Parts: sequence; structure tokens; C-alpha cells
Amino acid sequence: MAVQIPLGEEARAPERVLANDVREVRPDLAYLRTILVNVAFVGLPEAGDRAWVLIDCGIIGTKGHIKEAAAARFGEGARPAAILQTHGHFDHIGALEDLAAEWDAPVFAHPLEAPFLTGRESYPPSDTSADGGIMPKLAPLFPRSPVDISRHLRLLPDDGSVPPLPGWRWLHTPGHTPGHVSLFRDEDGTLIAGDAVISTGQESAYEVAVQALEMHGPPRYFTPDWTAARDSVRKIAALRPELIVTGHGRALAGAAMREALDQLADRFDAIAPPEARRTAL
Repeated sequence: MAVQIPLGEEARAPERVLANDVREVRPDLAYLRTILVNVAFVGLPEAGDRAWVLIDCGIIGTKGHIKEAAAARFGEGARPAAILQTHGHFDHIGALEDLAAEWDAPVFAHPLEAPFLTGRESYPPSDTSADGGIMPKLAPLFPRSPVDISRHLRLLPDDGSVPPLPGWRWLHTPGHTPGHVSLFRDEDGTLIAGDAVISTGQESAYEVAVQALEMHGPPRYFTPDWTAARDSVRKIAALRPELIVTGHGRALAGAAMREALDQLADRFDAIAPPEARRTAL
């Protein structure tokens, strides 16, 4: 286990635990941990049909959990206005094909992520030499094949807007994948980071299990471009976010979170990539 920037409880975002283990961090923002990864719900409680947005779709087998949590938060039978994918790795698209079809929902993603969402291209192999725990050694077992949601896919517009989410903008935060995006709301400094930064050491099975708090770069075993990943962390740090919901780990908030984010941005080359990749940066 190799902790990057350790965090105390003061950096953990205040949250209200609701039905189905949904954790509300803003009146209109909540997240749900689906075994390995978080999905986020944007929209007010009881918003009803087509009045909320799902961010990412968990791992295979979590469709029922996501649907139950959505029904409890927004109303029975309430479908999202859209699904937005921060990226297309297996742990973020497990229920995507089924949910997009069942809900007949558009799926928004960055153009550079389209090949992985239209069946045309697989992600590169995992980095089994990545240090930090047992997960990099297991990574070759994780799926890399693309899904095909061509009928539902919509590309995010060039102007940075998020069509189903007024007040939010998307940021291109590549490195972990070519078309990775994060979402930011300027009004209250809320960031949905995907895997550009995460708040637990995803390489360590122990940290994943206990959700140990730390400020951490993207998962080492599935990040091919560390220069872009560093630039993305610096872009996020420059936003001075008030609250971050990450793809892995608990939500973070406040001054201690921002201080750790600054440290990660400043020391990224020395602590975030696998040790064998650091000399190349």
C-alpha cells in the first residue's frame, strides 16, 4: 500500500445517508457506491420523470441497485433526462447498455471516448507493474472490450455546456482515458471528478474495502498517459473546488481537501504514477 496524500476526517464532505445507501452531499447531488465505484445522481429529490441525470453506470451486475436507488430518490418509474459518462472503463459502464435501452436515455460523452462506446476500439492493456497493492496484478482479468451504445450516444458540445444540466460545464481531463471528462458547477464549486482524482488508493484491496481517505491520482493500473493526467489534476486544482465527488472513495470538501489537491498537483510526478514510470515525466 502506497498512500499518496493522506487525509483526515476533516476533509470528508458532510453527507446524509438515505435509503439504499445513497449519500446526499448537496440538495441536488448524491452518490452511490456500487462495490468498486461510485455513480452520481444530479437532481432534486422527487424530481420525477426525465428531471435528473445519472453520472456513470457502475460495474456489471449493479443495474438493479442503481434503479432501486434512483426510484427511491426521484420517484418510482422516474427515468433520467440523460446518462453522462466520465469515461468508458468497465467499472463505469457495467449497467450502461441495459439502462440506456430500458430508459431510452441519451448518453453524453466526450468525442475521444466515442470509440470505446461504439464498439470500435478496446482500451490498452493494464499496467501490471504498477505498485500500491494487489489490484494491478488482478487488472488483466478486468474487461477492456468496448460496449456499443451507438443509438443512444450523443457527443458533448464544444462550448463546454452540459445539455441536460444547466449551470454545469464539462472539463476535458484526459490521462486516465483519452476522452475523460469531469463536471464543474461554478455557482457552488461542486466538482464531479470521475477518476481524474480519486479519494482512496484503488490499487490496494484494503483501502478499497475500508475506503481509507487520501488524495490520489487516477488508478495506476489503467492510466496510460501520465503527462496528461498531471495536467488534468492541475486543471482541477486551479478551480479551487468546494466539494468533490470522485469515482472511487468518499466525497471530499473544504480547505483540507484543497490543500491536499494542491499538494497532489505540485508533487504529482513524484507520487502519482507507478514508480517505474516516474523517470519518464
